[in-house]
Amino acid sequence: MSATSLAALARTSDPQTVLRRFLALDAVVTGANGIAYLAVSGPLGRLLGVDSGLLLGLGAFLTVYGAGVGLLASRPRPAAFPVRAVIEANLAWAVVSLAALALWLSPTTAGAVWTVLQALTVAGFAVLQYAALRMRQATID
Repeated sequence: MSATSLAALARTSDPQTVLRRFLALDAVVTGANGIAYLAVSGPLGRLLGVDSGLLLGLGAFLTVYGAGVGLLASRPRPAAFPVRAVIEANLAWAVVSLAALALWLSPTTAGAVWTVLQALTVAGFAVLQYAALRMRQATID
């Protein structure tokens, strides 16, 4: 992904702001997902064909994780190490989600579609964050 297309997507050419915006978007989506899992785990569990207890645990994790990513996004210059940790966690989440779908989850059709879509979304955040981090590092070198 080119720096120009990243800047256009983030609506700014400042590498710091690009990175912070992609982190913030990740935090909002992840936090909202976590809160939804916490608030309506029973109905969502039935819709997705996933145990509501699993959704409660995932909801708690995602809410805390989203808050942490949001805190990182609020920094004027997010440190590279925690940004890389977020990128790697997002990639791991995507892989584990797809592995769970293939190996041990037995969701409804809606649940299978949801699992694939959220894995692709999280992987997309990782790609955008990685490209933004590289763009920021290129301006420093």
